[in-house]
Amino acid sequence: MTIEKTAIKDLLIITPTVFNDERGYFFEAYNQAKFHENGIMYQFIQDNQSFSQRGVIRGLHLQINPFAQAKLVRVLQGEILDVAVDLRKNSATYGKHFSVVLSADNKKQLMVPHGFAHGFSVLSETASVLYKVDQLYHKDSERGIRFDDPTLAIDWQINPSEVIVSEKDLVLPGFDAIDWEF
Repeated sequence: MTIEKTAIKDLLIITPTVFNDERGYFFEAYNQAKFHENGIMYQFIQDNQSFSQRGVIRGLHLQINPFAQAKLVRVLQGEILDVAVDLRKNSATYGKHFSVVLSADNKKQLMVPHGFAHGFSVLSETASVLYKVDQLYHKDSERGIRFDDPTLAIDWQINPSEVIVSEKDLVLPGFDAIDWEF
């Protein structure tokens, strides 16, 4: 597998080595030893999976300390635009976001460390997303930022008339209203 650094420190794109033959393909999506060799030291304890239709935007979500979650995100079916926003106040890239297309075809994964808000939009007709986390869900630590926050100005690559967002995500505060830290 290859591990690619992004413009935001600690945010990584992981691309597996795919072995193709007449039967199909095989790859290691996660190998703890290889992750550790590359300084990715998370102990994943839970897998979460979602299924969504085109136009769905999930996020931007996070949990604050001591229940902050690192996420390893990949797509089992379809295609998404995966987005991470750096919320580490001491970071040179605080308030900056990074996006990458993850798909069942490209098999890329995004390693989202602690201190980031995370979300995605569905670009294909449907998409199944699987992500590993290193902390369990903790309702009192749950936070979020509105997907259409003008300060972040994220291009979700979805026509505004197609956007589908949960009621819960529609009432999230904007970036400028953040009053919590990691």
